[in-house]
Amino acid sequence: MSRNPYVRPVSPTTWYMRNGRYIKYMLREVTCLLVGFYSFFLICVLAILAGGSEERWLAFLASQQNAFWLAFHVIALLFYLVYMTFDWFQLAPKAMPLQVGEQKVPPAFIVAAHYVAWAVVTALVFLLAGVF
Repeated sequence: MSRNPYVRPVSPTTWYMRNGRYIKYMLREVTCLLVGFYSFFLICVLAILAGGSEERWLAFLASQQNAFWLAFHVIALLFYLVYMTFDWFQLAPKAMPLQVGEQKVPPAFIVAAHYVAWAVVTALVFLLAGVF
């Protein structure tokens, strides 16, 4: 007598909707599309800048002055902050555990060091851009 093993039915399209961790995972994976589109967008912006035409640059800036592009940039920033930056900073102690002598550096210290480095680099970029 042969028995077939039990195969749990899994929906091929909505399997991740049953668990909050899976939803977060899938959102993180979908952000790669946003990153790809935003990277393409920035390459196009650089191409316009490299062209040297002031008229094209002003036309591009005028095209960005609507609610769609504002919402796009805000959504992209939120996705980058929530699903990229914060998650990666929380994973940093697991990816690079530091050891000083015989003792390991606490994970909270590694995460805090990443946030401090992020703040310093951001302040430096703002300083060089003339924001401060």
